[in-house]
Amino acid sequence: MNHVEPQSNLATSPIIKTESAHQPLAPTDTMPQSETHDHMHPMPMGSMDHAGHNPHSSTQEGHVNHSGHEQMFRQRFWVSLILTIPVLLFSPMIQEWFHFHMPDFPGSQLIGPAFAIAIFFYGGLPFLQMAVPEVRDRKPGMMLLISMAITTSFAYSLFAVFAAPMSGFFWEMATLIDIMLLGHWLEMRSVRQASGALNELAKLMPDTAELLDANGGTKQVSVAELHSDDLILVRPGASIPADGEIQDGHSDINEAMITGESKPVSKEPGGKVIAGTINGDGSLRVRVMATGDNTALAGIMRLVDQAQQSKSNTQILADKAAGWLFYISISVAILTAIGWTLATGFQLSTLERVITVLVIACPHALGLAVPLVVAISTSLGARNGILVRNRLALEAARLIDTVVFDKTGTLTEGRFGVVGIAVADGWTEDRAIALTAAVEGDSEHPIAQGIRHAAEDRKAAPVQVKDFEALKGRGIRATYDGHTVHVGGPRLLEMLKVSLPDKLAQFARQADEKGQAVVYLLQDNQPVAAFTLADVVRKESKAAIQRLHELGIQVAMLTGDSRAVANSVAVELGIDTVFAEVLPENKEQKIAELQQQGKKVAMVGDGVNDAPALTRADVGIAIGSGTDVAIESAGIILVQSNPLDVVKIFELSRATYRKMIQNLIWAAGYNVVALPLAAGLLAPVGILLSPAIGALLMSISTIVVAINAQLLRGVKLGVNNAGK
Repeated sequence: MNHVEPQSNLATSPIIKTESAHQPLAPTDTMPQSETHDHMHPMPMGSMDHAGHNPHSSTQEGHVNHSGHEQMFRQRFWVSLILTIPVLLFSPMIQEWFHFHMPDFPGSQLIGPAFAIAIFFYGGLPFLQMAVPEVRDRKPGMMLLISMAITTSFAYSLFAVFAAPMSGFFWEMATLIDIMLLGHWLEMRSVRQASGALNELAKLMPDTAELLDANGGTKQVSVAELHSDDLILVRPGASIPADGEIQDGHSDINEAMITGESKPVSKEPGGKVIAGTINGDGSLRVRVMATGDNTALAGIMRLVDQAQQSKSNTQILADKAAGWLFYISISVAILTAIGWTLATGFQLSTLERVITVLVIACPHALGLAVPLVVAISTSLGARNGILVRNRLALEAARLIDTVVFDKTGTLTEGRFGVVGIAVADGWTEDRAIALTAAVEGDSEHPIAQGIRHAAEDRKAAPVQVKDFEALKGRGIRATYDGHTVHVGGPRLLEMLKVSLPDKLAQFARQADEKGQAVVYLLQDNQPVAAFTLADVVRKESKAAIQRLHELGIQVAMLTGDSRAVANSVAVELGIDTVFAEVLPENKEQKIAELQQQGKKVAMVGDGVNDAPALTRADVGIAIGSGTDVAIESAGIILVQSNPLDVVKIFELSRATYRKMIQNLIWAAGYNVVALPLAAGLLAPVGILLSPAIGALLMSISTIVVAINAQLLRGVKLGVNNAGK
């Protein structure tokens, strides 16, 4: 099992490449042309994809900035709204409805049409331009529907000026364009806010760094000028400009923006730091290990961008629904024209019904329903230390009913530690561990390191021993305060020909049943303490498994360790199924066995030999301390090696799916109800929808969908969301 720092994996993994780690994203403020309409709208209608990229282009240019489009729609909305005022005031129908009259002078009857024509070519032009590629690609979508509606109403209104002035229709066309512009402005604003996660991440990177020279002097340089192995000074409260290793200094680092962990992390010489995190009160000298595109922050940005661009099954469903809606609306419009013509003859009211159908059918809310949720959920995950490589993996996580954990390095820390202590009468645990740690002070054996770590964790008072002597294959002998002290395992007892007192003997038998190693402390050839050592279980593992059970998910453990060791960990953590003594090449088979039982399986691992199992699983989850191969094989990556973050994945998946379905139901439900009304199905009882009212209802539907998606931001991951 290979173990490396999380930042190293994210920094060096081949899956995360980008053009720039911390350069601001270029705004796209130009007027949309027909060739570039893909960047105008987040919905992948026709030739658009979810990220707003042009699929006809040979290269991807990074995350799209919608701020230019937002400004364009806002400006055109306000100008068109002002131009609409004289259209309304000089409309004969409006004057009749509200019982007022504008001054009558030569040409006054042309004021409304003149302003309406200006609105059509100024406010309606973006929709006409964006409809061209949909026609060219034979993939009809929302832009074509909007263009058909406003073009038909425009042509109808020109005809009505001469044929029936009192049925003037320009005011409805003008208000329709106003409402469409307003809806797009609000949509672009929502998308820009949701997709701002990448720019927010980029802002975490400082622009400059303090480079230390050989004499200890500092020089302020651009972050882009830093190279690996440079030594930099990070002052208290400053952002760390590059991934690196602390050479000198102690401080608490705020890594919340990277890992989602709010508690500052204590760092000392030898500790790793991540670019973009915030230094605490201490001054640090850091050796640069990765800069620019190779930093962990850049890796996170790439994964966030990649996830926002990838499609989920729900998005594909929305794409298809939009295409179907075009053909449905055309069919309903034709049936409406036929039905009203047969019922009343071909009149202006018949054309009005057809136009209303086309206006109502615009899938504006449907276009926003899924992409906005995708953007918000991806950034929400990143803030919680969940990096989504594949949207399908996150969507599939809601269906998982079995989670398989690799044991070593995932549920456990992958290092030996003291898991139990028994002492003879007259001794305390702290006294025994302190003395044992002192005897093992110079040994680099994993068991010796585990004992020393236990003494440090207990803050046991250090003691001085001398006259060390290694007993090959048996242990260590030393002297302490005039006493002869031995530390070793069962073979030491055999050599000294001593037997254990009942209390320690029973303790040793229990450890043996669990497959745990036992180390004894003897003073003057008398056993006074026994320590059991095993791979240390992460403190979060038990809580994580309990939370998974609350979510209705079964937990299995996969390990190459002995069955005794595996069962011991399983009993401690409450694991449902244990696969022990599994060879690395057979791990994938165990995942397949569960899938053959009809289970939806997620695999959580961190090592090279976990990669096939991660790939085989329905959802592969790599923990942050894992190797590059494991991360490459996984659909979801956890920045931290915290099993509780696995729970967050399922909570995020379920919450995201709920929002997507809610939005799709609202968007589709609106059209199901509105289309028959627009066609005049309830005309016999006096209920008719005008095109302007239809456009207003459509925009309200869009706003509701946007607000509902924004509510996803309020989901608190890791706060018992079971059943919500």
